[in-house]
Amino acid sequence: MKRIFLAIVFLIFTSIIGISQNDKFYTTTGGEMIFSFATIEDNGSDNGNVMRWSPFFNIQTHGNYDVNKNLGFIFGLGIRNVGFIYNEPESSTKKKFRNYNLAIPVGVKLGNLNKVFFYGGYEIEFPFNYKEKTFIDEQKTKFNVWFSKRVPSYYNTVFVGVQFPYGLSLKFKYYLSEFFNQGYTESDGTQPYKGLKANVFYFSITSSLFRNTTAVYKEEWD
Repeated sequence: MKRIFLAIVFLIFTSIIGISQNDKFYTTTGGEMIFSFATIEDNGSDNGNVMRWSPFFNIQTHGNYDVNKNLGFIFGLGIRNVGFIYNEPESSTKKKFRNYNLAIPVGVKLGNLNKVFFYGGYEIEFPFNYKEKTFIDEQKTKFNVWFSKRVPSYYNTVFVGVQFPYGLSLKFKYYLSEFFNQGYTESDGTQPYKGLKANVFYFSITSSLFRNTTAVYKEEWD
């Protein structure tokens, strides 16, 4: 899994660098501020979700190909800090779950590509670092695991958004895949996520700070 992960990073990164040297293509690079939630069903209970705010570490680079002024395509590479907070019903226990994911999006852009336009597409994400925090009566325990089997090896996601001039964007994203691997079994035979179904979704504010190697705010959007 680690070798596949590194190979994907290398291939996407070199592809983006390659197309950025073609006049018909350009790259955009920036960050994302994520406000995430989850639809949760915990053995019959569907309460306890709390918004999670993750302003960092979220970075992304997109390769862009604009067919004309109103239609374009995107693909890219990103790193996402995504998870959710869960207050267990009728309990003093609060849980925080998060993954760092390698993200590979593909999508389409429609509208005035020099001003305001809409975009949407599909993104596959590969989790590579999992962290879990547990708070019981204000006492905290935590751990994190690289390439954990507690979560799936990849997530299927879809996204839509609206892009404004000078790089600012509003986006909604939904994870079609469940957050946990419910079949995960610990060495003592317990299955901590059995019956815990959670699908993450989020709203985000994204910023494309650079177009190729030039700051976006220096570009002329005529």
